[in-house]
Amino acid sequence: MQGIHVKSEIGRLRKVLLHRPGRELLNLTPDTLERLLFDDIPFLEAAQKEHDAFAKALKDHGVEVFYLEDMVAQVLDLSHDIKEKFIRQWIEEAGICTDLYKKKIYDYMMQYQGNTKELVLKTMEGIVLKELDYNKNDSLVDLMSDPSKLVVDPMPNLYFTRDPFACIGEGVSLNHMYSVTRNRETIYGEYLFKYHPDFKGNVDQYYDRYHAFHIEGGDILNISDKVLAVGISQRTEPDALELLAKNIFSNKNSTITTILGFDIPNSRAFMHLDTVFTQIDYDKFTVHPGILGPLRVYKIVKGQGDREIRVEVLYSDLETILEESLGLNRVELIKCGGEDMIAAEREQWNDGSNTLCIAPGSIITYERNTKTNQLLKDKGLHVIEIPSAELSRGRGGPRCMSMPLERENL
Repeated sequence: MQGIHVKSEIGRLRKVLLHRPGRELLNLTPDTLERLLFDDIPFLEAAQKEHDAFAKALKDHGVEVFYLEDMVAQVLDLSHDIKEKFIRQWIEEAGICTDLYKKKIYDYMMQYQGNTKELVLKTMEGIVLKELDYNKNDSLVDLMSDPSKLVVDPMPNLYFTRDPFACIGEGVSLNHMYSVTRNRETIYGEYLFKYHPDFKGNVDQYYDRYHAFHIEGGDILNISDKVLAVGISQRTEPDALELLAKNIFSNKNSTITTILGFDIPNSRAFMHLDTVFTQIDYDKFTVHPGILGPLRVYKIVKGQGDREIRVEVLYSDLETILEESLGLNRVELIKCGGEDMIAAEREQWNDGSNTLCIAPGSIITYERNTKTNQLLKDKGLHVIEIPSAELSRGRGGPRCMSMPLERENL
């Protein structure tokens, strides 16, 4: 694999990046759920089986699956200096401020020198106080702390690989994420694109995790090789979209000519653009009824000067906007839950609109969204259902759990 190639949401999926849920879920507690952006605590063993079923469904349909933890381990094994730099940066970004604990955690992590994948998994898992070599008499904080106190928070949202970065054509947006806990996840993307032989020098970067404004991958949809849709949402700021647009339009390798900024409700249920609509065929989309319109959409195109843009406000319905963007006479919007609003709200909460298209008309969905799945089947779509009782507790669907690295052109 060399570089990235993703110019649509529906071209046959060839390569995808996943993260198998790991011990980071075991460090979730009722007291940390809100801070770590979970509503409940998944049962790890069941979540792993469900995720394995997801990976198997992808492989059974000809998709090559790569795992984040493996690729980051490959990067760290390139040299001692890279591994050293990564560990020290990870400690800093975990908010460890004292020299004493920087040293304690560094020494603790060095025990994994011989098994780099375990080291990577440990950075995802987090560290509790009792794991470290400490003497309570040396520290007032330690003396007053419970041995099970989290010294380094886990990263339980990592199995949603869609959000820390986004593939756009042959480039990438390495995101500055909305929350502190999730922004730490983007360190892995930084090292992948900077050092991994498959990406180094082969991928243009349209956004950087060190930019001030937050943006997340679930808000970025490749509508076509010329049109990008971006949600302006709870987790993506208009400032970030404007900078992203300028960087895309000024890059000679980009084929994007139009960016559509969708102004969507600021709420947990409408967290990202891909929680309210996803493309599933040349002319078909799943949608949540709440986004049908009338909508306010910002059409952004390149301006006359260097790094200038022009913005037009569109007041229209989703169908019209998509038809014009794709050059189609008609698109079909398939409502999550159909006409039953109770089913729509329930299945939207369980990501009924968050599907992963692996080829035109062929999609992966959560099996629990029975009404929506039946509607999709009735429309002639090939629906591949996966178990999701535990995975869905993280509030993300199959699209959220996957980062396409290569799709065939349409």
